[in-house]
Amino acid sequence: MNHERERADLDSPWKEILEAYFPQAMQFFFPQTAALINWERPHEFLDKEFQQIVRQAQQGRRYADKLVKVWQIQGQEIWLLIHIEIQAKSEDTFAERMFSYNLRIFDRFRKPAISLAILCDNNQEWRPNKYSFNYPDTSLNFQFGTVKLLDYVNRWTELEVSDNVFATVVMAHLKTQQTSQKPGERKNWKFSLIRRLYDLGLQEQDIRNLYRFIDWVMILPRGLEAEFWQQFKQFEQERSMSYITTGERIGYERGQQEGEQRLILRLLERRVGEIPEELRSQVQGLSLEKLESLGEALLDFTKIEDLLNWLSAQHAE
Repeated sequence: MNHERERADLDSPWKEILEAYFPQAMQFFFPQTAALINWERPHEFLDKEFQQIVRQAQQGRRYADKLVKVWQIQGQEIWLLIHIEIQAKSEDTFAERMFSYNLRIFDRFRKPAISLAILCDNNQEWRPNKYSFNYPDTSLNFQFGTVKLLDYVNRWTELEVSDNVFATVVMAHLKTQQTSQKPGERKNWKFSLIRRLYDLGLQEQDIRNLYRFIDWVMILPRGLEAEFWQQFKQFEQERSMSYITTGERIGYERGQQEGEQRLILRLLERRVGEIPEELRSQVQGLSLEKLESLGEALLDFTKIEDLLNWLSAQHAE
């Protein structure tokens, strides 16, 4: 489906929802680790520290990573490395990469990190959870926590009765996978999942945040998107809850952002030549504010390295 390519930056909604509801994510996916943490103390996303241990060549991959500082109930500080593999294919280097990041964190900051992976792929057999080697005098067995979203297909009833926002996130992800060739069915599930947010009695901001995630991942062809929007507008009017459709603000902002993306990419190609797909995805993942900043900065670009340097500076902020 061609419209699948319109929003290829699937890591963006995952990063947003993880940041907005980090305690809920931990309690939903990794309850044993979550039980160690004092959630009354604020957690901190260590984006700058994480960028220091990631090689530049790995930018633009289909995964989202977060390094987070939390506090144990006993008072000690611990670091969590959360890795979300969005569109993974089975890869032998995955466990090695998990070990490598953990080792780099310890090497650079002298902090042991708890490494956790959320696997969003659709391969039942692929379940990496350790990196090891064994020689007569030296051995290593590095294990990390793993959650496979595909396992929730058989736990759908649990998702339906859960009051954790990440139950809805998992439902949207699974139904997106299952309807990749069934756009009509996807439209129905998209409406059903968004209606569920209102049925749960969530606060307006929570509905907006989860709507944004569902809308971003459950991409529809233009015709069906228009049908969905009309159906949804009518639904909000009947409920007298115009959280999303007021002034059709979200649809307008998204259209404005997508138009800006196309313009910026055309200008970049004039300045520096063809844009590789991984860099194109990074540009498409920028906020409207960042796109406007890039629009000004690119006037001084003469080569592709200028774009690379600019994107690196944004990640480092």
